[in-house]
Amino acid sequence: MDTTLPMALLGGLSPAAFMRRHWQKKPLLVRRTMADALAGMNRRRLLALAARDDIESRLVVKAGGRWSVRHGPVPRRAIPARARPDWTLLVQGVDLHDDAVHRLLGRFRFVGDARLDDAMLSLASDGGGVGPHVDSYDVFLLQISGRRRWRIGQVPDAKWRDDVPLKMLAEFTPQSEWVLDPGDMLYLPPGWAHDGIAVGECITCSIGFRVPDAVPLAAEVIQRVAESAMEVAEAKPPRLYSDRNGTATQVPARIAPALQGFVDVAIARMLADARLRRRALGEVLSEPKPGTWFERDEAAAVDAGVVLDRRTRMLYDDAHVFVNGESFRAAGRDAELVRRLADERRLDASGVSRLGTGARDQLRRWAEAGWCKAQGIDREQGVEAMKSGHGGPTQGPRQGEPGEVKT
Repeated sequence: MDTTLPMALLGGLSPAAFMRRHWQKKPLLVRRTMADALAGMNRRRLLALAARDDIESRLVVKAGGRWSVRHGPVPRRAIPARARPDWTLLVQGVDLHDDAVHRLLGRFRFVGDARLDDAMLSLASDGGGVGPHVDSYDVFLLQISGRRRWRIGQVPDAKWRDDVPLKMLAEFTPQSEWVLDPGDMLYLPPGWAHDGIAVGECITCSIGFRVPDAVPLAAEVIQRVAESAMEVAEAKPPRLYSDRNGTATQVPARIAPALQGFVDVAIARMLADARLRRRALGEVLSEPKPGTWFERDEAAAVDAGVVLDRRTRMLYDDAHVFVNGESFRAAGRDAELVRRLADERRLDASGVSRLGTGARDQLRRWAEAGWCKAQGIDREQGVEAMKSGHGGPTQGPRQGEPGEVKT
């Protein structure tokens, strides 16, 4: 993707200009950007997805000023009548289950894959919505069918209602208001309050980009680093605390400063390895969402080329390749080729043939785990979707410590 060229998706802005002017700064409204987007995504399809127990869904209903939320699976019989106003069905992570939605996400890959969360679709009756709220992530709101009225504004000091089962603003004064028709799209940075209300029945696609919270992300990385340090420690003689020069104490309940210092040094040593921290971060960011499973294929072939499964998350840094929460060392030509697979979400037969024996064997193991497929097995998901990208968990075989494409 040439990020300097204008994109109709962004109203004629280039991705570079959009990122500079709007990303995490101010909203952008684009009219008629994708009038035919997700033409096959209709009421019947969404109801079928919401009824599945492997897909997260919610039914939000407002009746007589009172709000209720039902968590999925939501069977067809639980859906209010079409003519009844003020209800919304939300279906999360549709990109993991629908090829067309997965392809749609590929148009937004001018933002790094590590930031992509998922695509949520909502079906709403007239007046349906979830109330005014603030999201902690970047979001593109694409109108698929019908019409929805959006009111947006900045709320410097957000206060929340305590009488509803939703995180809803107690006070909201909109600063701008638009009605979106099919194909219209509104981008909102984190922290912008918004309230979307259906004008008649409508379907809206919300394409979200996660904004990591420093403390939880750091905690996950530290946990991964600690797990790796434990694996390394098990293969070495233990480093034991010693107080051989200690003295008798008259305050036995007090923790000795020497013991506190011993732990401080151990923690500092464990976190001092920058490469280990980077590897842990890549594993965390590529970890698929809980509940996503891959279909194993013990007879998988890769020589004709491969395409990544739509549920696979694949990232890389200077030293490693990360696939579905696993890390693999990469260097030289093998690293160049597997990084191409990550960026393009496909690797043709010529690329596969240039991989070293070890890397080709690793690619075959990924295919057997269902993380990628032979090119041509699923043209809709593979060749047509080769620029798309979003992940899911893994349950494929562990590849060792730290795993290896090429040393």
